[in-house]
Amino acid sequence: MKEPCWTDGPEVALKDMLLARERRVRRREDGLAHYRMPTITFSVVMPGPVKLCPMSELLAKEAERAVHEKLSAKGWENHMLWSQNASTGPEALFAVASEAEKLKKAMVELEERHPLGRLWDLDVHGADGRAVSRRDIGMAPRRCLICDQPAHACARSRTHEIGDIIRAMEERMRSYLEK
Repeated sequence: MKEPCWTDGPEVALKDMLLARERRVRRREDGLAHYRMPTITFSVVMPGPVKLCPMSELLAKEAERAVHEKLSAKGWENHMLWSQNASTGPEALFAVASEAEKLKKAMVELEERHPLGRLWDLDVHGADGRAVSRRDIGMAPRRCLICDQPAHACARSRTHEIGDIIRAMEERMRSYLEK
């Protein structure tokens, strides 16, 4: 049986990624105005020009399931405000009745403990619209998928080839699916 090509999909231009980011901000602001609750903005960590592919779609499905399970386990009222698989990658937005810092801790826990969590980006904003960072809750920055350095440092300096990062992601996917 031929293994699926996890990263086949349309390439996306930088201008489209920037427009998608602006749309996410507007959706988050609209959600904050309506619900007056902290929000989770979800996206998939997908380096390179392909953002919507079998890998990102599966990662999004598993992330949505894990987020719902975590919020339910915490007993927090929540609303999925929006979800889509656009050419710029899967995205979702949740409003959650929780303290923003507690919500961020729960999302960092998912990112660090779920087998696929490192491949998700679960951003939290307080009801006031302020982003809650890992530093705000006393947590270390995310680590690189390949080495043990902070991920933002490797990304900024382009320490690793995109192909190496994709291979590390594919390996994580295979390990997860084999369980």
